Amino acid sequence: MSRGYGIALLLLATCAAFLVAAAHLSCIYFGPQCYAAQMAPPFVVESARAGTLMAPLLTVFVSAIFIMLGCYALSAAQFIRRLPFLRVGIYSISVVCIVRGVLPIQLFFRHPEKISEPVLIAGIAWLVVGLCYWFGYRAVKKHCIR
Repeated sequence: MSRGYGIALLLLATCAAFLVAAAHLSCIYFGPQCYAAQMAPPFVVESARAGTLMAPLLTVFVSAIFIMLGCYALSAAQFIRRLPFLRVGIYSISVVCIVRGVLPIQLFFRHPEKISEPVLIAGIAWLVVGLCYWFGYRAVKKHCIR
């Protein structure tokens, strides 16, 4: 795989991470229905209904994590400076995304009644994102002088 394809895969992963962060942040504006639609834990939805600070603070925290995931992909693609523990970070992100993607897929094959369509689609999306991190980084690293 060429370096250009690797960069494209990492940019796709970046876009996914930043879009997920934006989707999470949108819940602060749209309220409890948005939290429920995005399958937030019940205590977060209840916090949003009650108007306490827990829901928005957790949302900002989770969004910051997704922004960092995007920054790691940008760093791997050499669009921003090299972040600490880049190799370990990228491979860890890849594995977590791949596992996050495989879990609902395997459950769908074993017990299809337990998996809703949105959960299955999210699983497939995370599997694709994890593979983008993995193969994108390997392609860029193979052609890298760093």
